[in-house]
Amino acid sequence: MPAKLHRNINLIYGLAFFHSFMVIVPVIVPFFMSKGLSLAEIFYLQAVFATTIVLFEAPSGYFADIFGRRIALLLGSLVHGIGYLLLNFADGFLALMVFEITVGIAMSLLSGADLALLYDTQKAVQKGPQGEHSKGIANLGFIKSSAEGLGALLGGTLALWSFDLMVLFQSLAAWMCLGLALLIVEPPFAEDNARQERVQISDILRHLLLRDPVLRQIVLAIPLYSLATFHVAWLVQPYWESQGLSLAIFGVLWCVQSLTVAAANKFGFAVERRRGAVFALALIGILPVVGHFGMAWFPGWIGIVIGLALFLCRGLNQVILVNALNRRVPSEFRATANSFTSFMFRLAFITTGPLVGYIAEAKGLATALNILGLSSVAIFVLVMLPLIQSVKRIQQRVVA
Repeated sequence: MPAKLHRNINLIYGLAFFHSFMVIVPVIVPFFMSKGLSLAEIFYLQAVFATTIVLFEAPSGYFADIFGRRIALLLGSLVHGIGYLLLNFADGFLALMVFEITVGIAMSLLSGADLALLYDTQKAVQKGPQGEHSKGIANLGFIKSSAEGLGALLGGTLALWSFDLMVLFQSLAAWMCLGLALLIVEPPFAEDNARQERVQISDILRHLLLRDPVLRQIVLAIPLYSLATFHVAWLVQPYWESQGLSLAIFGVLWCVQSLTVAAANKFGFAVERRRGAVFALALIGILPVVGHFGMAWFPGWIGIVIGLALFLCRGLNQVILVNALNRRVPSEFRATANSFTSFMFRLAFITTGPLVGYIAEAKGLATALNILGLSSVAIFVLVMLPLIQSVKRIQQRVVA
């Protein structure tokens, strides 16, 4: 079993790589437009995707905690492959909606289970301090972002030849996930948990939202800062088009964005160690403000470069805040906790995404970006500053 558990880590990394190897992402807005969709309809489509995840995210995390993360990964990988098989034949809003629902179910099953399984596998095979265990979160984020960047380079090239060829390559990558999931084994936590009384959803929510003020603030910050960088992911391609850039450049630019996230994943903990948690949290809070207003106020390449601040924020959020969450929740409902933050993020996108899409189409990209910049200021004041104050109080008690 120890050898298989060690192999688990590389298998999870491999599954994450192929799940994130998204060749369609750098040109997905032009691809959807080639199917007859407007920008507003694309945001509505993403709201359908987000609604699917809202409905399945928390139940899927609870399913993984009860029946095993391996089973959740197997089911998620199977549905993921089926979704991209369907995309080869999808045309029009309704067919694409079926595709989005299918991959939404798959992502719900995969999102909390992979992180929880990796975290518990590393705890089982490593005997070092807690910080060593948490490196898996940084490595997982780095691999996902690097895979997205490499996929972007390939996708931008394939899009110049044929969207159909691009979708075929995406389907092949999707089915690789199932082959890797079949080789994964369940870490020992499952056997221990089976002997214990099952944790109820109400107990999990009380633990996340009521018992620890810092944990509650982290649970709120993760989805809001994910949302702060997610809207731009759907505005950035029209933004590039408005600058007169060709599809050939889209893949390169998306790769740069993904590598920016990967760099933040890789060096986020180093920033936190050297400059302190308060500095890291302040940086996460300020970067979206800079990115949104920079894209709105500065045209051309200056705006594009400043916009990378949003992707730095995404990478730091994925390691610093997510690790802070996982350190504060027990193994028996770690998948549920991670799924719950994703659930909150998707729920927030359902209520804001279509509105942002409508504003961008009716009032222009600059107006939408300015509104997102103002919302980032509000999130910093209402969410990040209280979290920073809580961390400062903890540090003062430790010093005392």
